Amino acid sequence: MSFNIYVGNLSFNSNEDDLRNLFGQYGEVETVKIIMDQFTGKSRGFGFVEMKDREEGLVAVKELDSREVGGRALKVNEAKPKTSGGGGRRDDRGGGRRDNRGGGSRW
Repeated sequence: MSFNIYVGNLSFNSNEDDLRNLFGQYGEVETVKIIMDQFTGKSRGFGFVEMKDREEGLVAVKELDSREVGGRALKVNEAKPKTSGGGGRRDDRGGGRRDNRGGGSRW
């Protein structure tokens, strides 16, 4: 079973080949994906690496977390599984519209 890794604080000049080579020092890399902004087409500064072997992935996480690459200290850890749901911002605070335009009632 493959091991998914989050890689944050990437230099905006980093590319997927750079990550493949960096993580490839620790084992077989299956996939690499740098997340791009859909409007600008530029890197958002983070990505994901999928390694074939969990143990090799754990070593890569340990060795590469906080390592300076491209002038930035990487943030590397096991990727959290995707959660189901629509994504986007949700306001779950409850209640209705709050406004302070006079009156003692919030409604």
